[in-house]
Amino acid sequence: MSSLITEDEISHEAGIVWLEDTEQLDYVRQSLDRLPTRKARPAYHRDGRMVGYALLDTTAKASRASGTFRRRVFWLLPHDRDSQPEGLYANSAPAEAVDPRTLDARVKGYKTERSEGGPPSAAMEELGITLPL
Repeated sequence: MSSLITEDEISHEAGIVWLEDTEQLDYVRQSLDRLPTRKARPAYHRDGRMVGYALLDTTAKASRASGTFRRRVFWLLPHDRDSQPEGLYANSAPAEAVDPRTLDARVKGYKTERSEGGPPSAAMEELGITLPL
């Protein structure tokens, strides 16, 4: 879950590769996966789809026990808001979800009014921004 991802665990990220346009996504789920490489596109073994992944720099060390690297993977499930706007997450977001606009290499990301499904903040209202964006 995003709240369990520490800055230390993502301190070796060199970049994020997005496989989809994140402007169209209110949130993405993120997890730390054990992967065999620092940079290659990881295999995806969940329901739904992978929408992005982190790349690691050359200072990232593999686990001595498994030889794998901990890398963030960003994904969505079939019942997430992008596929079912009136479904389970119409007015909320899963625990591991963050707004993709708040993510970057070495940045955990966080939930926003948009990722939570509203209501908009006073600052958004002052700017004339309404949900959904």
